[in-house]
Amino acid sequence: MLRLLRKTGALCVCELLILSSLTGCAARKAAVPSSPREALLKAQLQKSYLELFQIAATLNVSASDIESQREAFKAGEKSCLGQFKDHAKQYEKQLKSAQKTLKETTSKLTEPERKQLHCRIQNLDQLQREAGLLYQHGIPTAYDNLNAKLDLLEKWPALFQQAREEIASESYMKRRWSNVNDIGFREIASGQEDDIKRGQEAIEELKRNGLLPATLDNAKIAAYVDSVAEGLAGHSDLKIPLHVTVLQSREINAFALPGGYLFVERGLLEAADNEAELAGVLAHEIAHIVARHGHKLMRRATVASIFYQAAQVAALVLTGGAVGPGLYYALQYGFASLGLILDLKLLGVSRDYELEADQLGVQYAWNAGYDAAGFMQFFDKMAAQEGYVNAVSWFRTHPPFFERMVATEREIMFLPPGPPAKTQTSAFEEMKKELAPVTAEAEKKEAERPRLLISTEQGCEAVQKIEYKPGQPIEQLCASPLVIVP
Repeated sequence: MLRLLRKTGALCVCELLILSSLTGCAARKAAVPSSPREALLKAQLQKSYLELFQIAATLNVSASDIESQREAFKAGEKSCLGQFKDHAKQYEKQLKSAQKTLKETTSKLTEPERKQLHCRIQNLDQLQREAGLLYQHGIPTAYDNLNAKLDLLEKWPALFQQAREEIASESYMKRRWSNVNDIGFREIASGQEDDIKRGQEAIEELKRNGLLPATLDNAKIAAYVDSVAEGLAGHSDLKIPLHVTVLQSREINAFALPGGYLFVERGLLEAADNEAELAGVLAHEIAHIVARHGHKLMRRATVASIFYQAAQVAALVLTGGAVGPGLYYALQYGFASLGLILDLKLLGVSRDYELEADQLGVQYAWNAGYDAAGFMQFFDKMAAQEGYVNAVSWFRTHPPFFERMVATEREIMFLPPGPPAKTQTSAFEEMKKELAPVTAEAEKKEAERPRLLISTEQGCEAVQKIEYKPGQPIEQLCASPLVIVP
């Protein structure tokens, strides 16, 4: 299921969780001094989901404070979106003007003048797309995440008490797939073996249409990922062999095809900080195979048409609507340069399937001896630190943050106690060392590929980036003035 303004031209537009509350998002508008209660609420919203789950039940946040903050988010998002939408329009207007000047004066320009104009066009194009991505994706995602944390502070105390009561009365055992002690002997969805041929055909179709990224050429990394995935599979409800492939793609994602075919993208290995996080994501994807979600999806369309549609969406996101050249680029260079978005909701599966995979994935990670919170930790980190376009599938295209986090936390509460769960391993740390030069080499090659829409003019002075950095208060971003391109 993040880095925007990538070296390859994929824009560095952050979709981060805002780590500071908002009192107003108008440009150049000073922050309104907050009361002690407002300041306390803001401090809580800086915490991770896991931290909030631990303290929300004991906090005393009033309903009026929650509602006041919610209204502040609503007003702030509206203002911030309007500002960056206006920025995008202004850059587009300046870009068209510069392109018109180039067309009308090209025969009279000296080479230094031509280079200067090329640089101006290049920088305006970059800024226009950055601003567009912020108001279309980054800012809405950030506020979604903030509101989810506010929901957690407001609703988790009652939900926590409800979960405790369900445990005390043992009614939690009536939940779907509560028989975790029977993992491996129970049946989640019959007919897994029937998906093998369809999965093989899907892979052949993807390769035939040039829609599958290259396999990462490193035996040690591949062996490590395969060992983690196989360990999880052996503690899951999977009834068929698992086939694991590591792809040379910077997308922070993994995806599964019917019949036991699991693809792990390089970006996921880069983003994970410990083995429990990686295991949580892989267990989630194995759950998709077990529950036959891909089979249900592919009854409605061929895999090539589905992936082609995903490429169109990725191109729309990254080119601001110019699907023609963007789609060509997506298909020509694969996932590695555009971060092709491959999550099940985007491909037409209901969010219920994602919640099902969350529940089963947590169970499989727990059964394999991992910290069951690893998946949540990874999700939290993606939202708070790595929320880039190439991880958009973790955000806008999945169930709401609050719903997903609460369902996962409840499932963890319902799992039987066991021995200390593992979080980190030496094998993971060795994999990261092996991965570092692979990533460096891949980024070097990606930097040499053609950029989207505007050809690259070498030697231009770097334009100031409209960039939202981890930990930056939202009012700082939203008060950013229009960047002037000389």
